[in-house]
Amino acid sequence: MKMPLEVVKLKICMAGEGAVGKTSLIRRYVLDQYDDRYIATLGTKITKKSLTVPNPAGSDPLQADVILWDIMGTSTVRELLKEAYYHGAQGILAVADLTRRDTLIALDEWARSIRSVAGDIPTYGVVNKADLETERALPRADVESFFRSRGWPWSYASAKTGAGVHETFVGIVKHVLESRA
Repeated sequence: MKMPLEVVKLKICMAGEGAVGKTSLIRRYVLDQYDDRYIATLGTKITKKSLTVPNPAGSDPLQADVILWDIMGTSTVRELLKEAYYHGAQGILAVADLTRRDTLIALDEWARSIRSVAGDIPTYGVVNKADLETERALPRADVESFFRSRGWPWSYASAKTGAGVHETFVGIVKHVLESRA
């Protein structure tokens, strides 16, 4: 008889400026869909997705029920509602836009805000819109030094093409689980 997988519930907060692609990354990951129209997230949207990942503390894989909190990308909303949104968060998925340099720098403020409520939780960075290489405003070396100096693992993804999206979400889940093991 096969034992059921151990189930872990994880609250992950999406962080990043408006229009970096937080909602698009979730849509691509959960529904395998992409929409070119920009629809601003009003307030917050909560999406759930289960995935099986290696258990850092054992031999059997485990099931992670991930609750993704997609929060409106404005600092005013962030500061106003942070207690409600970030309480109980176990990880941060920090999203930057390859074509907008300021979106990378802004991640420090997002992480600071979330951690002021949730504590020093693991953060995973993703540079979205990797398909727009010709419009790149973030040199690879800058991205690398930004994430390395903060000790955040990171990846590149494109919500539009789907490239790197699955790996990004698996990456944040593994990072959170390893930090707890």
